[in-house]
Amino acid sequence: MMMQIDKDKTYLVTGSAGFIGFHLSKRLLEAGARVVGLDNMNNYYEVGLKEQRLAVLEGYENYRFYKCDLADKKAVFGLFEKEKPDIAVNLAAQAGVRYSIDNPDAYIQSNIVGFFHILEACRHYPVKHLVFASSSSVYGGNEKVPFSTEDKVDCPVSLYAATKKSNELMAYAYSKLYGIPATGLRFFTVYGPYGRPDMAYFKFAKKIMDGEPIQIYNNGDMYRDFTYIDDIVTGMENILCNPPAGDEKGVLYKVYNIGNNSPEKLMDFIAILEKCLGKEARKEFLPMQPGDVYQTYADVTDLMEDYGFKPDTPLEEGIRRFVEWFREYIA
Repeated sequence: MMMQIDKDKTYLVTGSAGFIGFHLSKRLLEAGARVVGLDNMNNYYEVGLKEQRLAVLEGYENYRFYKCDLADKKAVFGLFEKEKPDIAVNLAAQAGVRYSIDNPDAYIQSNIVGFFHILEACRHYPVKHLVFASSSSVYGGNEKVPFSTEDKVDCPVSLYAATKKSNELMAYAYSKLYGIPATGLRFFTVYGPYGRPDMAYFKFAKKIMDGEPIQIYNNGDMYRDFTYIDDIVTGMENILCNPPAGDEKGVLYKVYNIGNNSPEKLMDFIAILEKCLGKEARKEFLPMQPGDVYQTYADVTDLMEDYGFKPDTPLEEGIRRFVEWFREYIA
């Protein structure tokens, strides 16, 4: 069941200058929908890339942007009161597993306090659907694969993962208490053009081109369910205008995995990246880092059953498209 974007609705996309937020906003705008974007434009990674994304979005007449922080409750409520979004998509968050070890405060302010403000705004200015980003990180050190949304996820190995699990619990509570239709999306290692410079594949590409060694953790013995950005956005496009009907207790809440359902060896990923860049990497092998997991692998049965969709962009194709964009970006 493929859902069409409802062009008559107003979509709030928090983190719209971020990687996934940019691509989702662009897809919605291309379909003729009205998009309200929010981003604090922080300097976690180079602001110039966020400004490039924002410049593309501001080229559309039906896009309106607010620079504000989710931790500012008054600003968030003011936006909801003024714009009256029909659908709220919360993609704004402090991202990154390793960064959460060094800068835990940022995760509490953005991912906990900020998400609480979104929930409160959806309560006081009701929306037809709240869609929010969770993460494959919630599966922690789970050894059973593929990772299913039915699995217990009570053992996070990073604060980042703990905040994402907290978001799911908070959204469930608000859905039950106030009838807010809410869907959480556990994303699996998203990559592609306009990607995040803090992600390993982006760092690898930059260092390979600069002739610097790349750091490969756990001596390269890792698997990731790499998911191309267009597949992520298509999955979201299907879900946005289709709020959950309710679970066995009548709570309007659902969680989906969005992943490629095909984990790749990290070393194979690097080999494809080298081939596309036309340059071999100098490699530095290191032990596993705190907060890292050995593998990620998405069970997308629910996504298939409910929407007849699963991500399917081959890794070679996705990396080729990323490298095409990356060469222009660094030129």
